Amino acid sequence: MTSTTVDAGQYRTLNPATGELVRSWNALDDKSAEELLSRGHEAYLAWRQVPIEERVRLFRRVAELIGSHAEELGRLTTLEMGKPLSQAIPEAHGAAEMFTYYADRGPELLADEVVPVPGISRAVVRREPVGVVLGIEPWNAPMYQAMRATAPNLMLGNTVIVKPAAICAGSTLLFDDIFREAGFPDGVYQTGLLSRDQVSTFIADSRVRGVTLTGSDQAGAIVGAQASRHIKPVVLELGGSDAFVVLDSADLDKAAATAATCRLIIGGQACALPKRVIVTEGVADEFIAKFVPLFTDQHIGDPFDPQTTLGPMSSRSAAELLQEQYQDAVDKGATVLAPGGLMDGPGTYFRPAVLTDVTPDMRLYHEEAFGPMGLVFRVPDADAAIALGNDTKYGLGGSVFAEDLDEAQRVAAGLDTGAVGINQFLPARVELPFGGTKFSGVGRELGRTGMDQFANLKTYALP
Repeated sequence: MTSTTVDAGQYRTLNPATGELVRSWNALDDKSAEELLSRGHEAYLAWRQVPIEERVRLFRRVAELIGSHAEELGRLTTLEMGKPLSQAIPEAHGAAEMFTYYADRGPELLADEVVPVPGISRAVVRREPVGVVLGIEPWNAPMYQAMRATAPNLMLGNTVIVKPAAICAGSTLLFDDIFREAGFPDGVYQTGLLSRDQVSTFIADSRVRGVTLTGSDQAGAIVGAQASRHIKPVVLELGGSDAFVVLDSADLDKAAATAATCRLIIGGQACALPKRVIVTEGVADEFIAKFVPLFTDQHIGDPFDPQTTLGPMSSRSAAELLQEQYQDAVDKGATVLAPGGLMDGPGTYFRPAVLTDVTPDMRLYHEEAFGPMGLVFRVPDADAAIALGNDTKYGLGGSVFAEDLDEAQRVAAGLDTGAVGINQFLPARVELPFGGTKFSGVGRELGRTGMDQFANLKTYALP
């Protein structure tokens, strides 16, 4: 069995389809890490003065280059974390889209906000940059997540250092070349292969003015505590156990297809993908009959094969964790509607499973199922669906399917989450603020709100 444990200070790419080591990098030594931070700070002092028109021009150029490198970026991502190439290439284009959006909307979003105040002839709120922002990014969407932290901050005038996940540094490092080719000044965007201790040092350093992390709630608690100790703003986008609610009036074909897609795309390895399908009793049998075959009819295999719909999980440790959660539920009496589990062989392929009758004494009731696992819960009515939907420490997003839109909106309003989609899965869109409640984190990314997280909202009272 190939281990996916990452040595301290070491970045290693293991091909999850084969278990073979592809490449490794050492973390920066302390001197190089200090030079990286100094470069980012010096770049900020100049970048903040660059006219918005020039930033827009550079944004359009980098969007074009990310698009032209989309296949190369996608192939690197597929090799690093097993996402089918048919999903990895669109992720690269999604990263490019963020720069196009902020190029189109940046001048408007950064325009002075005039506030009428009695006794003051003119009051203006201006969004101004603050300095270096450190982005600590995950492995499940390494391109999209890194650029989600980068685009709004660079348009604002901050500079960004991205620390990638240890298993997928290669795709993130390629962005350094892309920004350089686009003509961005040195140090405005940098990938930093930092150790844990160096991350803590950066958070404590006065030149770092904000920290954003996408990851587990355990990692978020550590980073949030460190940032709070040094009076630093943070954005924490953490785990999710989103509810996918199907009510009596739902279009069951559409609901089943959407729910299965949410549980299987990226191998079910995304915080914002709904994890728990909650179905009212009146339609539960019919829904299950449509839902389960979509799990058993997957083409599992080489993620570079265009026919593949489900590739390997990102790592051996991730697959083993999901196997433990699955076995725990089965051992404690969960009903298996579609058997699954970690498949034999050197890779990390996990046959998708569907379970029902998952109870509070089982790990899957409380823990995030980060993989191709469908959990179906039967409830008597919409109110019970709301109660079960909120019976989790997470609150990232959710979906409600019902043709009765009044009831759908009532249920959506009852879910304690950062976002909800009605008759659709609501993916992260660059135009919309993204983030959650409870243990799903604090702060928001994307849209104008994402730009405001690390901005000085400076008020000018003018005579």
